[in-house]
Amino acid sequence: MEEMPIRKKNTRPPLIQLRDLLAIGLRHRRLVTLSFLGLMAGVILSLFLLPPHYKAATKILVKRERADLVVTADTSGAQQQPPAAVSETDMNSEIELMKSQDLLEKVVAACDLQKLVSRSSWFSWLHLSKGTDDSTRILGAAVRNLEKSMDLGLVPKTSLISVSYDDTDPQRAAHVLDTFVNSYMEKHLAVHRPAGTLAFFREQTKQYEEGLKAAESRLSDFSHTEGTVSPAQQKSSTLQKLSEFQGEFKETQAAIAETEQRIHTLEGQASTVPSRLTTQVRTADNPQLIEQLKTTLLNLQLKRTELVQKFDPSYRLVQEVDTQISQTKAAIEAAASSKLLDETTDSNPTYEWVDSELAKAHSQLAAEQARAAALSRSVEAYEKQAGDLDQKEIVQESLLRNKSAEEANYLLYMRKQEEARISDALDESRIINVVVVEPVTVPVVPSRSRPLALFLGFLAAFVVSLGVAVVAEYLDPSLKTSEDIKEFLDLPVLASVSNSGR
Repeated sequence: MEEMPIRKKNTRPPLIQLRDLLAIGLRHRRLVTLSFLGLMAGVILSLFLLPPHYKAATKILVKRERADLVVTADTSGAQQQPPAAVSETDMNSEIELMKSQDLLEKVVAACDLQKLVSRSSWFSWLHLSKGTDDSTRILGAAVRNLEKSMDLGLVPKTSLISVSYDDTDPQRAAHVLDTFVNSYMEKHLAVHRPAGTLAFFREQTKQYEEGLKAAESRLSDFSHTEGTVSPAQQKSSTLQKLSEFQGEFKETQAAIAETEQRIHTLEGQASTVPSRLTTQVRTADNPQLIEQLKTTLLNLQLKRTELVQKFDPSYRLVQEVDTQISQTKAAIEAAASSKLLDETTDSNPTYEWVDSELAKAHSQLAAEQARAAALSRSVEAYEKQAGDLDQKEIVQESLLRNKSAEEANYLLYMRKQEEARISDALDESRIINVVVVEPVTVPVVPSRSRPLALFLGFLAAFVVSLGVAVVAEYLDPSLKTSEDIKEFLDLPVLASVSNSGR
């Protein structure tokens, strides 16, 4: 007898047609029915034995209406740039902040959720088996349960964060979610607004205020000690006076040189100009002398006449008289032949002018030299005063810079102190960058609808039971249809008898 070939499990083609699925379901209808009924019984028991769950939900808006407090050196008082839009990173940061361990532990402690864990039968059995009743483990389990029951997510294309909490008690669900939101608000304030900011700015403001008073005191002491209020203005005035005196000194030196040259020129002129000038010259005879000589001659002739009458011409007295007469005649002839020169002189005006100008030049030179000496002393005094004022100006400018720096820091920290005070007041009033847009309410309707759950359980039971039939069909190596016989035995099927008892 020819052996029939046995079909291998992995050689059967996949069942993908609806007719095949229905045939498989009919062939394994008992298995399908038992599976379906068992699964539906489990679904029904779960629906009626497990308590209903209520979901409390809320939404939180993250915004940027308040700029963060930043310490800068900007004292111009310009308005700050408007804050940028909330980014996805900021939203994820807020969600991670909500998931922080300390926040969840605070909610668990505030709502006594660890009692629910301690009353749980499986948890009690687990810890009793270990011989442990550790409160830390209970708290950790409660935190894990809270984290599992809490649903956090971003609302697409918005700056909203949806928060929901699932619990069997609607009152407890609303209370836990409200506590969570309040704790998150406090956590947000603690993270974004570090404690002690206002006290820090107050301390810095007081410190710079004392520094400003010390700088003002040093500046006032400098003014009293040096006897000057504004060295810069006094230096400017001194430099102006110094420039004027230097100009006058140079002009005086030029005048001295000019006067010296003038004196030299006048002295040269004075050596060549006579002091007196002949104003009149007259030439004439000397009538008085001639007249006198003629009178003398007449007297001598009369005397000779008398002597001749008495004495001989050879007498000595007569001869003497003759000699005198001859001399007188010679004198008369000489007087008549000689002319009398009469010259009249007067002071030279040119010489007097030169002498006068020379005297003026000497006196002017002395005055200019005295003026130059005085101007030189004044220039030296103003140069020294300008140098002293320059040093005082440097010291005063340093004191003014210190005062300005202390004043700028004082005003900066005073403004930042006021900003910190306002920010603390806003934080106390809960005017922050996150806002609850949907307040937490007590849920009335369970989050899971029983008819919907029953329908979904029906679909799941049907699909699973049909899958069980498919698996059983796949694991059965026998030939079930005429198509299987034709495919694997390559024989025609003449007739088929159905097994109604199967």
